[in-house]
Amino acid sequence: MPLADLQTLDLNLLRVFDAVARERHVTRAAEKLNLSQPAVSNALARLRTALNDELFLRRPGGVEPTALALSLAAPVAEVLDRLRVTLTAHAPFDPATTDRVFAIAFSEYAESVLGPPLLEVVAKEAPRALVAIGHADRTNALEKLESGEAELAVAVLPEPPALYTRVRLLPEVFLTLMRAGHPLAEGPLTLERFTSFPHLLHSPNGSRDGALDEPLREAGFPRRLGAVVAHLGAVPDILRRTDMVMTLSSRLAQKMAEAHGLVLRPCPVEIRHTRLSLVFHRRFEADAGHAWLRRTLMAVAREVGPVPVVAE
Repeated sequence: MPLADLQTLDLNLLRVFDAVARERHVTRAAEKLNLSQPAVSNALARLRTALNDELFLRRPGGVEPTALALSLAAPVAEVLDRLRVTLTAHAPFDPATTDRVFAIAFSEYAESVLGPPLLEVVAKEAPRALVAIGHADRTNALEKLESGEAELAVAVLPEPPALYTRVRLLPEVFLTLMRAGHPLAEGPLTLERFTSFPHLLHSPNGSRDGALDEPLREAGFPRRLGAVVAHLGAVPDILRRTDMVMTLSSRLAQKMAEAHGLVLRPCPVEIRHTRLSLVFHRRFEADAGHAWLRRTLMAVAREVGPVPVVAE
């Protein structure tokens, strides 16, 4: 694009370009922008003239971007997203009236423990806001934060790069779950007995190495996995139907035990874990709405309650 075109290009044309590039459909893009289809078509015609390229070719069911449009899609989206973030950060924020969408990412544990009380507070203080929770773990959290898919992430996360802020939240211990009547439900829970039965591992990212494995290997009692599951929903029924045992963060383990009649035992090896961490990009530090959400989340974490303790 010639420099003169950049100096005179209407920002609204980039908004139209971004919507069509995302939707691959002129009518849907018009609906997203609250514009008429002729207005979007006219904007595309102006862009085609300015860039000397067709940009979008009609195809059955929508449009297909040209090579130039494909190369422009990511930088245009990034510029518009950063502009939105900057403008939002300097706009007045009133939780009682905001209709902002907060896109955040939680681990399944964080969502289970912090999600309900967080949404309870948001429903009272910001009834028109939408909290959209996606999944985060150590394998994808930074990618989601960098791309803007999530404004903050809460999970067990390593120290992030310098452009990110990390706030440690809940301290945690671990408890072991099993069915009622399991041989390990009574008697001393030695490492030898503990590792003589197959273990169930919750691993949303597919890893077969959990927080328990390294300390058990170091103690000379590696465990055998009986199954790996991506979601927690099936865990109680699996434990009730098998001799597998499962070691989980204590707050979640206690909830499962109470809801599904499972037995809780202390974990016989110390897990050098970990706390949940709240991580966000520093570009959000001055964003009043983001700051409100962070304060709310940290307050919720403080009020979750003490770590459950199970006597030997």
